[in-house]
Amino acid sequence: MRIDLVTVIVADYDPAIAFFTGILGFELVEDEPSLTNDGRPKRWVVVRPPGAQTGILLARADGERQEAAVGEQVAGRVGFFLQVDDFDAVHRRLVDAGVEFVKPPRTEPYGRVAVFRDIAGNRWDLLGPA
Repeated sequence: MRIDLVTVIVADYDPAIAFFTGILGFELVEDEPSLTNDGRPKRWVVVRPPGAQTGILLARADGERQEAAVGEQVAGRVGFFLQVDDFDAVHRRLVDAGVEFVKPPRTEPYGRVAVFRDIAGNRWDLLGPA
């Protein structure tokens, strides 16, 4: 048993793809035309970190309820955790790319951590070894 996908609701596909692939360095695994349950066009867009099995389904908000959830999927908490081998290099690269860090790097018993926001506004922990 494994988790295959998690969904991140985004305002639009292409800026989200650019953020996850161009800034975070994820791979674009799928980007296919699809249809909503009521037949309207949408896209099936999946990204994932290189070598990972679990992917992120980037789902464009559809309707007021989903639009309100963009950036608030976990009610302001950190809901996503990105583990990296070279914390300082990745942190520096993300800062240089303009990623918003809401908390500076700190060292915890489990390693280095800094909180950043994705393109939708969701909070992520950037995690690395101490």
